[in-house]
Amino acid sequence: MEYTLKEFAELFGITEHTVRYYTDIDLLPCRRDGQNRRVFNEESANWMRGILYLKRCGAPIKVIREYCELCRAEESEEHLMARYQIIKDQRAQAHRRAEEAAATAAYMDQKLRHYEDILAGVLPDDTNPGNWSRKTGHDCGPQEKDRDAK
Repeated sequence: MEYTLKEFAELFGITEHTVRYYTDIDLLPCRRDGQNRRVFNEESANWMRGILYLKRCGAPIKVIREYCELCRAEESEEHLMARYQIIKDQRAQAHRRAEEAAATAAYMDQKLRHYEDILAGVLPDDTNPGNWSRKTGHDCGPQEKDRDAK
Protein backbone atom coordinates (compact mmCIF):
# COMPACT_ATOMS: atom_id res chain seq x y z
CA MET A 1 0.00 0.00 0.00
CA GLU A 2 1.15 3.51 -0.74
CA TYR A 3 0.27 6.68 1.14
CA THR A 4 0.34 10.35 0.29
CA LEU A 5 1.95 12.72 2.76
CA LYS A 6 -1.45 13.66 4.15
CA GLU A 7 -2.60 10.04 4.47
CA PHE A 8 0.66 9.03 6.12
CA ALA A 9 0.48 11.85 8.66
CA GLU A 10 -3.13 10.98 9.48
CA LEU A 11 -2.25 7.29 9.81
CA PHE A 12 0.17 8.14 12.63
CA GLY A 13 -1.67 11.11 14.13
CA ILE A 14 1.16 13.53 13.44
CA THR A 15 1.45 16.66 11.35
CA GLU A 16 2.52 16.74 7.73
CA HIS A 17 5.26 19.12 8.82
CA THR A 18 6.66 16.45 11.17
CA VAL A 19 6.62 13.85 8.41
CA ARG A 20 8.42 16.24 6.03
CA TYR A 21 10.97 17.04 8.74
CA TYR A 22 11.68 13.35 9.37
CA THR A 23 12.18 12.72 5.66
CA ASP A 24 14.32 15.85 5.26
CA ILE A 25 16.72 14.76 8.03
CA ASP A 26 16.87 11.21 6.63
CA LEU A 27 15.10 9.46 9.47
CA LEU A 28 12.14 8.37 7.38
CA PRO A 29 12.51 6.83 3.92
CA CYS A 30 10.13 7.75 1.15
CA ARG A 31 10.20 7.90 -2.59
CA ARG A 32 9.15 10.74 -4.86
CA ASP A 33 6.51 10.43 -7.56
CA GLY A 34 6.68 12.02 -11.02
CA GLN A 35 5.59 15.35 -9.58
CA ASN A 36 8.24 15.20 -6.80
CA ARG A 37 5.63 14.51 -4.09
CA ARG A 38 6.57 12.26 -1.20
CA VAL A 39 5.09 8.76 -1.36
CA PHE A 40 5.21 6.37 1.59
CA ASN A 41 4.88 2.59 1.74
CA GLU A 42 4.86 -0.16 4.37
CA GLU A 43 8.61 0.12 4.86
CA SER A 44 8.12 3.82 5.61
CA ALA A 45 5.36 2.89 8.05
CA ASN A 46 7.69 0.45 9.86
CA TRP A 47 10.33 3.15 10.21
CA MET A 48 7.72 5.65 11.41
CA ARG A 49 6.51 3.26 14.11
CA GLY A 50 10.06 2.83 15.35
CA ILE A 51 10.72 6.56 15.32
CA LEU A 52 7.52 7.32 17.21
CA TYR A 53 8.17 4.70 19.86
CA LEU A 54 11.67 6.03 20.43
CA LYS A 55 10.24 9.56 20.57
CA ARG A 56 7.61 8.46 23.10
CA CYS A 57 10.39 7.08 25.28
CA GLY A 58 11.85 10.56 25.31
CA ALA A 59 14.72 9.88 22.91
CA PRO A 60 16.10 13.07 21.39
CA ILE A 61 16.35 13.36 17.61
CA LYS A 62 20.12 12.84 17.91
CA VAL A 63 19.60 9.38 19.43
CA ILE A 64 16.85 8.49 16.96
CA ARG A 65 19.11 9.54 14.09
CA GLU A 66 21.96 7.44 15.51
CA TYR A 67 19.65 4.42 15.79
CA CYS A 68 18.40 4.86 12.20
CA GLU A 69 21.94 5.23 10.89
CA LEU A 70 22.97 2.05 12.74
CA CYS A 71 20.00 0.21 11.22
CA ARG A 72 21.05 1.27 7.72
CA ALA A 73 24.75 0.54 8.30
CA GLU A 74 26.48 -2.66 7.32
CA GLU A 75 25.57 -5.53 9.63
CA SER A 76 28.19 -6.06 12.30
CA GLU A 77 28.42 -7.14 15.92
CA GLU A 78 29.42 -3.58 16.83
CA HIS A 79 26.36 -2.06 15.13
CA LEU A 80 24.08 -4.67 16.64
CA MET A 81 25.42 -3.97 20.14
CA ALA A 82 25.06 -0.21 19.63
CA ARG A 83 21.42 -0.62 18.53
CA TYR A 84 20.82 -2.97 21.46
CA GLN A 85 22.20 -0.39 23.90
CA ILE A 86 19.99 2.37 22.49
CA ILE A 87 16.91 0.16 22.81
CA LYS A 88 17.94 -0.93 26.32
CA ASP A 89 18.41 2.70 27.41
CA GLN A 90 15.11 3.77 25.89
CA ARG A 91 13.29 0.84 27.51
CA ALA A 92 14.61 2.01 30.89
CA GLN A 93 13.37 5.51 30.09
CA ALA A 94 9.96 4.11 29.10
CA HIS A 95 9.71 2.22 32.39
CA ARG A 96 10.62 5.38 34.33
CA ARG A 97 7.91 7.28 32.49
CA ALA A 98 5.41 4.48 33.15
CA GLU A 99 6.23 4.59 36.87
CA GLU A 100 5.76 8.36 36.89
CA ALA A 101 2.46 7.98 35.04
CA ALA A 102 1.28 5.31 37.51
CA ALA A 103 2.19 7.55 40.46
CA THR A 104 0.38 10.48 38.83
CA ALA A 105 -2.71 8.34 38.16
CA ALA A 106 -2.70 7.08 41.78
CA TYR A 107 -2.48 10.67 43.03
CA MET A 108 -5.35 11.72 40.77
CA ASP A 109 -7.42 8.71 41.95
CA GLN A 110 -6.85 9.83 45.55
CA LYS A 111 -7.78 13.43 44.68
CA LEU A 112 -10.93 12.24 42.92
CA ARG A 113 -12.00 10.22 45.98
CA HIS A 114 -11.30 13.27 48.14
CA TYR A 115 -13.50 15.45 45.93
CA GLU A 116 -16.23 12.81 45.98
CA ASP A 117 -16.12 12.83 49.80
CA ILE A 118 -16.44 16.63 49.76
CA LEU A 119 -19.33 16.50 47.30
CA ALA A 120 -21.03 13.86 49.45
CA GLY A 121 -20.70 16.10 52.50
CA VAL A 122 -18.32 13.75 54.32
CA LEU A 123 -15.46 16.30 54.38
CA PRO A 124 -15.25 20.09 54.26
CA ASP A 125 -13.91 21.68 51.07
CA ASP A 126 -10.17 21.99 51.58
CA THR A 127 -9.21 21.77 47.92
CA ASN A 128 -8.24 25.38 47.23
CA PRO A 129 -4.42 25.45 46.90
CA GLY A 130 -4.35 28.84 48.63
CA ASN A 131 -5.51 27.10 51.81
CA TRP A 132 -3.14 24.12 51.71
CA SER A 133 -0.67 23.56 54.48
CA ARG A 134 1.74 20.91 55.64
CA LYS A 135 -0.88 19.86 58.15
CA THR A 136 -3.40 18.93 55.44
CA GLY A 137 -0.71 17.24 53.38
CA HIS A 138 -2.01 18.67 50.11
CA ASP A 139 1.15 20.58 49.28
CA CYS A 140 3.56 17.66 49.48
CA GLY A 141 4.34 16.13 46.12
CA PRO A 142 6.49 13.01 45.82
CA GLN A 143 9.77 14.95 45.76
CA GLU A 144 8.87 17.03 48.80
CA LYS A 145 7.76 13.97 50.76
CA ASP A 146 11.01 12.19 49.83
CA ARG A 147 13.05 15.19 50.94
CA ASP A 148 11.08 15.50 54.22
CA ALA A 149 11.65 11.81 55.01
CA LYS A 150 15.46 12.24 54.83
